[in-house]
Amino acid sequence: MQVHEKVSVAVPGVVRYETNRPLSGMGHRYYHSAADALSMDDPADELAKRLFERGGIRSVHVQGSVVTVELAEGQGTEGIIEIIESLFTYYVEG
Repeated sequence: MQVHEKVSVAVPGVVRYETNRPLSGMGHRYYHSAADALSMDDPADELAKRLFERGGIRSVHVQGSVVTVELAEGQGTEGIIEIIESLFTYYVEG
């Protein structure tokens, strides 16, 4: 999966990730904690869960192939692209 990171200039702490794969349908999906991610079979839910497990995330919004992440104060984006890219990785070497 290809992922492009776009940091918001207008809203500090908000980062948009554009992918080349749809993660949800046409509707908007909002997550304020890992508890909001109810299904392990739903790509958007699974991604939100993984992002919250990483830590430093205030909220996640998924719509189509775009993921918007609001970072907790003082947090960076390290590792987020790798989490998104690995969402559809089914086989790893080893």
